[in-house]
Amino acid sequence: MPYKRFLGYEKGEDGLPKIVETEAEVVRMIYRLFIEGKTPSSIAKYLADIGIPSPGGKKKWQVATVESILTNEKYKGDALLQKSFTVDFLSKKNKDNEGEVPQYYVQNSHPAIIDPDEFDAVLIEIERRKKLGRPSACQSPLSTKLVWGECGGYYGSKVWGSNTKYRKVIWRCNEKYKGENKCSTPHVTEEDVKQKFIAAFNSLLMYREELIANCRLAKNMLCDCSAIDTELNELHREIEVVAELSRKAIYENAHTAIRQDEWIERNNGYIERHRKATERVNDLEALKKERQNKNQTLEGFIHKLESSKCTIDEFDERLWMVAVDKVTIMPDGKLVFCFKDGTVI
Repeated sequence: MPYKRFLGYEKGEDGLPKIVETEAEVVRMIYRLFIEGKTPSSIAKYLADIGIPSPGGKKKWQVATVESILTNEKYKGDALLQKSFTVDFLSKKNKDNEGEVPQYYVQNSHPAIIDPDEFDAVLIEIERRKKLGRPSACQSPLSTKLVWGECGGYYGSKVWGSNTKYRKVIWRCNEKYKGENKCSTPHVTEEDVKQKFIAAFNSLLMYREELIANCRLAKNMLCDCSAIDTELNELHREIEVVAELSRKAIYENAHTAIRQDEWIERNNGYIERHRKATERVNDLEALKKERQNKNQTLEGFIHKLESSKCTIDEFDERLWMVAVDKVTIMPDGKLVFCFKDGTVI
């Protein structure tokens, strides 16, 4: 495997990546901070503030560097080969691989710094935040997880008595004062949410085997991509055929006398076929990615159920992130936990 220097690794005697523990601790910190609710931008600022140099030895961290560390499969011990390739061997010019040459995914190719379940959970959380348009100031694992039952607004953290000895952080609907009528949403504390999560998850564990069986059934029914792959293959063939027909039509028009109104109508037909096929490909690829994310979510949830003890006695950010889809706060102050498999407690 070609070697490239990554934060946390150096080249071992066998030519494969070897963990550099001091750097690996920085990588683990980045993942932990993200799981705790920090954004890549706030993580970059934090690392610079505490004096940890970037992989390039700079005082300031780039947000893109943090994002790259959070999404690089190297950190869970896998390797995607031929992400780029050499275009010109004389000039050594490299180009990102956009399908020009085959790529190969190798599992367990070297020691992992990040547990694979944690890595997959982070990828799912990145996608979730993108869909929600998560605010950059969020600093807690509770952010974008707590929802007000009446208006659907997200809860955010607020500080009461910030300059007094009675200072208290509470969570309240962000829409409370935005309308003409004051929202009647109750506030909650972080400690209250965490304690109730422990109770809800322990209730879940009582039906562990049944839940695992249901999750596996859901995976088979909701995450299967075989029909999508079949249609994608057909559409890619259609795009190739239409592209070839269009090339021939252009060549024919350039070399023979053809009525232009007929040629334009025919060529426009090819263009429209190509457009429709391309749009359908984009829709199917988005659906496939959604199903793959759902599959990863259920896999992580199953693993947590299988590896958890009979009960848990303290809050675990990773478990929270993998297990909980959202928590709805009801008008009477009750919390309704919706887990990733659809179970509601």
